[in-house]
Amino acid sequence: MATIFRDLSYRYQWLYDGISRLAAVSVGGEARFRQLAFQDLKLQSDTQILDLCCGSGQATRFLVNFSKNVTGLDASPLSIQRSQKNVPDATYIEGFAENMPFADNLFDVVHTSAALHEMQPEQLRKIITEVYRVLKPGGIFTLVDFHPPTNPIFWPGLIVFFWLFETETAWQLLKTDLPGLLTENGFDVKSPTLYAGGSLQVIQSRKI
Repeated sequence: MATIFRDLSYRYQWLYDGISRLAAVSVGGEARFRQLAFQDLKLQSDTQILDLCCGSGQATRFLVNFSKNVTGLDASPLSIQRSQKNVPDATYIEGFAENMPFADNLFDVVHTSAALHEMQPEQLRKIITEVYRVLKPGGIFTLVDFHPPTNPIFWPGLIVFFWLFETETAWQLLKTDLPGLLTENGFDVKSPTLYAGGSLQVIQSRKI
């Protein structure tokens, strides 16, 4: 069940952006948060990048600084409209992450930021399968999302945040072995890098 704060944050972009900036403080600010998933990756002007579940274009804004070939995909028409306004240098397509309207082996990089925790377990499996399909051989899937805190000090803050803004799927993700799911679907997975007391995980995986 969605909370009233969650609904309001999607209705009003200023609130959503404020929440995003506040959440990013724990890793050194939003600019650093957007860069976490791309460390050690060589993004060039011709790199084909998919910003999966792009929302209002927060990560897209960062990606267009590196590549002229950035595509944002989101199932929400409102999010697509906001993305087009916020980051007009990218291409946007409305569609579902578990059934992407793209050809096989199209992208060099697929990135998703704080979106997988909104998916039901079966959706999540389908999305990983679809990401594998649309990536070129050797392509990279990067993701940033929640993780059970390894530092107990961070548990109260995460619990309050989930209670105010998230649904049961966020709790389900904390119990999900994302590296294991990626490996099952043919990815070569680096060990997750944890931030914010372990409450945030960054994963880079390569399509074999």
